Amino acid sequence: MDLFVSPLPTPTDNYPTQSSLDQTSTEQLILPLLSRPPTLHRKEHMMWLLRLLFRGFPEPYASQDASQPWLVYWVLQALIQLGGVMDPESAKRGVQTVMRFYSTSGGFSGGPYQNPHLLPTYAAVCALAVVGSPGEAGGWDQIDRVKLYDFFLSLKQPDGSFVVCEDGEVDMRGCYCLLCVATLLDILTPELVEGLAEYIANCQTYEGGFASACYYLPSGTRGRLGEAHGGYTYCALASLFLLRPLVPHVFQLIDVPRLVRWATSMQGLPIEGAGFKGRTNKLVDGCYGWWVGGMEPMLRELVREQLQGTGGEEWEEWDDAIFHKEGIQHYTLSIAQVPQGGLRDKPGKPPDAYHTACNLAGLATSQHRVVRSPEVRNTMKERWAVARNPQLEDREGRREAYLMSCEWAEDEGADTYLGGEENRVNAVHPLYNLTITSVRQMMGHFYGQEPVKSSVGPDDE
Repeated sequence: MDLFVSPLPTPTDNYPTQSSLDQTSTEQLILPLLSRPPTLHRKEHMMWLLRLLFRGFPEPYASQDASQPWLVYWVLQALIQLGGVMDPESAKRGVQTVMRFYSTSGGFSGGPYQNPHLLPTYAAVCALAVVGSPGEAGGWDQIDRVKLYDFFLSLKQPDGSFVVCEDGEVDMRGCYCLLCVATLLDILTPELVEGLAEYIANCQTYEGGFASACYYLPSGTRGRLGEAHGGYTYCALASLFLLRPLVPHVFQLIDVPRLVRWATSMQGLPIEGAGFKGRTNKLVDGCYGWWVGGMEPMLRELVREQLQGTGGEEWEEWDDAIFHKEGIQHYTLSIAQVPQGGLRDKPGKPPDAYHTACNLAGLATSQHRVVRSPEVRNTMKERWAVARNPQLEDREGRREAYLMSCEWAEDEGADTYLGGEENRVNAVHPLYNLTITSVRQMMGHFYGQEPVKSSVGPDDE
């Protein structure tokens, strides 16, 4: 790519600091890799992931004892994205492992005999979306949704937010994880999310991104004083999309142009491999290919809505200019890959399950154009079936929650594969970091609906 031929270093003011020295060091590590052919080492990554899954995680992962559902989810989702298929016996073992973290109080914990927590609950449910199924021992029907709903309500705070566990802290990630699980399992209610949209909106910072939580001025009013962060911003934006069925005006609460401006500023320079950073003046990191780059379908949708009625020229420019998609693919394939298997933060760092899953999710978003498809939405509306429990039909926003999640589809005529189609990975749903098929199958079961196809052709929209 011409973009990466003789890139210029980041300008300095000849006053070195630790931050500027780290930046220069990172650029020097990236520079010799910019000419590396962008080839996906699919087989090596799959073998590396399978070793983790069946032989166990090595000693450095001991620090993640309270994140065991995450380890399972990252490995399973990465395998699915690479085109792997779980045989029935392996899928059964995966379900059994995840269900070891299930708490009788309704949620999932980070490990056996630990307390339930919103973040591992999300990871466990997502892992079950990948390898679980309805029926006995399939994992899906073993979740007590009434107890899970009560667990969620027990964490709700007066300002609309949620603590991540009993006596825990408020965290944007927890709000997102709760909304994902509530939507997937059909337990999203107005009671559960009352005040949450306003709380999330108040976490938007002066830069345009979102912070982990609201910060209060001495006067007691909420100020935009937090630090915008890629992970928290993704969680906030996806949460607002998940809230939309119950709060239709939700995006009137935030500054969308400022959000888009901040997000685009997070993509690095050519000398940084065009990777993403998570905060202003920080180093690039492969995981933000998902946390920031993964926002692209949602940002594109928001900009499209804002430009409706203004003519097509402006929208066409935005469609190409939100992020440099080939740059994201270049960072993932040439910089973040470890040829022996696994993906990493940046050169000099070892591969790990988290960065492998996030790098692949970011790669998928940059390869595929995932859109809200009117054709898919209309098909689902026409096929909408009365729930197995007719009383559920009276719940506000239930059908809309199903439609707004399941209408996202891959536009098969708009793929971009740097290095050729052999580098293709499976597309992911922008709200969940699951394949679109996994989302539709799980939601189809809990909402009592028949799933539809996960892609649309060029003439379907």
